Amino acid sequence: MKKSILIAVLTASIATSAFAQWKPAGDKIKTKWAEQVNPENVLPEYPRPVMERGEWKNLNGLWNYAITEKGAAPSAYEGQILVPFAIESSLSGVGKKVGPDKELWYQRTFTVPASWKGKKVMLNFGAVDWKADIWVNDIKVGQHTGGFTPFSLDITAALATKGDNKLVVKVWDPTDRGPQPRGKQVNRPEGIWYTAVTGIWQTVWMEPVAERHITNVRTTSDIDRKKLTVDVTTSTSCPSEVVEVKVFDGKQLVATGKGLNGQTIDIQMPADAKLWSPASPTLYSMQIALLSNGKVTDKVDSYTAMRKYSTRRDKDGIVRLQLNNEDVFQFGPLDQGWWPDGLYTAPTDEALVYDIQKTKDFGFNMIRKHVKVEPARWYTHCDKLGIIVWQDMPNGDREPEWQMYNYFTGNELNRSEESEQIYRKEWKEIMDYLYNYPCIGVWVPFNERWGQFKTEDIATWTKKYDPSRLVNPASGGNHFPCGDILDLHHYPNPSLDFYDAGRATVLGEYGGIGLALNEHLWEPNHNWGYVKFNSPKEVTKQYVEYGNELYRLISRGFSAAVYTQTTDVEMEVNGLMTYDRKVIKVNEAQVKAINTKICNSLNK
Repeated sequence: MKKSILIAVLTASIATSAFAQWKPAGDKIKTKWAEQVNPENVLPEYPRPVMERGEWKNLNGLWNYAITEKGAAPSAYEGQILVPFAIESSLSGVGKKVGPDKELWYQRTFTVPASWKGKKVMLNFGAVDWKADIWVNDIKVGQHTGGFTPFSLDITAALATKGDNKLVVKVWDPTDRGPQPRGKQVNRPEGIWYTAVTGIWQTVWMEPVAERHITNVRTTSDIDRKKLTVDVTTSTSCPSEVVEVKVFDGKQLVATGKGLNGQTIDIQMPADAKLWSPASPTLYSMQIALLSNGKVTDKVDSYTAMRKYSTRRDKDGIVRLQLNNEDVFQFGPLDQGWWPDGLYTAPTDEALVYDIQKTKDFGFNMIRKHVKVEPARWYTHCDKLGIIVWQDMPNGDREPEWQMYNYFTGNELNRSEESEQIYRKEWKEIMDYLYNYPCIGVWVPFNERWGQFKTEDIATWTKKYDPSRLVNPASGGNHFPCGDILDLHHYPNPSLDFYDAGRATVLGEYGGIGLALNEHLWEPNHNWGYVKFNSPKEVTKQYVEYGNELYRLISRGFSAAVYTQTTDVEMEVNGLMTYDRKVIKVNEAQVKAINTKICNSLNK
């Protein structure tokens, strides 16, 4: 009893000490979830839900940090930073800029659980923006470029035989001084361009694996043939090993499949297999095991869904988007995924799911994830709640000329060889990372003309690499007769100014109705919207008017639409909610009514 009391006192003392060392930086607005951030237990949820193992160790928390001139090592560390919040954010506890001429260093110690003895240890990063070099015990264990995708390093050989291990991460991020994908980040934020996000911004964690283990799972559904295909990549090329896949509906085993290591596994699903949709987001859980001589050497939990994204011409000759072979008008908000306290990183998992749930509450059936890639759990929440996702490639490099309402007749951007290689590498990595999430229905390689180049080539490659999704080559950008979708932008009201009879024509952005609410502004004296009103009643009235305009254009040719936007972001005040998520700026019932009418417009 006394021992238990002592442990409790020590634990409380450590937690109190951590709180004393950390507090949010600056005086900007914050969400209610900022108050729930505990530096001893930051984002504790398992970070990779499509390939989950039972054992893991979270390395989020307080690390040491230093900012140095580029090329110089720190002589000492300046203080502590709360990982995984970017150093520019309030929740990092630092709130400092880094910039392209400096480098950011992280350092912490960690121990490896005794129960992991005899296993390999993988060090995993959810995302680090942009170039990361990693050392364990002064031994370099890896390097990664790309600010939006996860990476894993086998650090076994660098670990100490006992006691603490030292982990050091160096980050360089040129933001808008480089050609790499960066989304809306700039070194000098203004208007529609936001604060830079440098360094670690997703969970850092370790896991033990066997010598022979699963490294990736890729699942594809075919509802027409009631079939799943599963490709499992492993750390070994031994063809005598066997991969076994079990598919469950709840706790009931409904299908199984086996294959030799390296072989695609075809799994016949039940004749009455349940289909995934926003109205009924049925998911099947999966258990995947690697067997050597009949003994399980590794196993992971995953999930999948039976669903199909396609297009088809309707009775009036209009090309419609389809889900599960049925016409569906896809309608949702432009969702940028920024937070006033965490920037790219939601304060908690509850916060992460909040925007998705509110999107459903508003009556939408789709989200366009705008020039940002989210942590894996965000997509799992979309899968579970039932929301279709259009996934943008974060933009980078420069802008060519812009021709919005005709097929492009000018000269496309001529990227450097380095810039093109970076784009192709990172786009492929993003597609690989997100392939298994059933919610993703549309790939969007370019937004407007930002960094747009070799459009027909990129669209063709994207479709060939993943034929299970639709390709929207350039949302509101320079148009070419390629891909599955022609995407127009028109602010503030909906307007059908260009039409393609051979592809689905969509309104990829409209709206932007602004309302600035005091006490909920990022910059009280500088805010912006496409049109601005003075009350929620006025905003709602205008929203419904635009919604009715959009509804009338569906019969003329629009097959999907995106409203700008889910929340205010920094100086933009055109969200359905304030940036701090504390105020819904519209009459929710009226918005849901018109949205539901639009989403159901093609129902038979």
